[in-house]
Amino acid sequence: MQGKVVTLFITKDDDNKTRQRPQEIQVDAAGIIGDKFYAKDEQRAILITATDSYKLTQKNNIEIEEGSLGENLLVDVSPYHLLPGERLTVGDTVLEITQNCTLCKGLSSVNAKLPKLLKNDRGIFAKVISGPAIIKIGDAVKI
Repeated sequence: MQGKVVTLFITKDDDNKTRQRPQEIQVDAAGIIGDKFYAKDEQRAILITATDSYKLTQKNNIEIEEGSLGENLLVDVSPYHLLPGERLTVGDTVLEITQNCTLCKGLSSVNAKLPKLLKNDRGIFAKVISGPAIIKIGDAVKI
């Protein structure tokens, strides 16, 4: 399967509300350079969310803005079927899936219905296998 990177996000401050939408991000083994979570947990370095998650919210009459799920990469192909240890390529970067994204209280603050609705469809965490590298909007995502 192949898709592309639709949008990129990084978080800059402690309230998690200042999310920037850069055209590209630089990554290395510690995560996304410049993101507030950089070098905090390499197993959770990048959160990948599929556009399908936003389609699911819309189908359930919940309108939320892209980036509201906390993702770093929004992609137009679903990687949710991948298991920990499996890999995908984003541009020239190899990422390894580490775990499904856990549901957090922050998701409830966006909309109380989201944790139950997106239990298995919020996103997946990955670590950077190759790098340093740059990921850009429009880069191919190969699963």
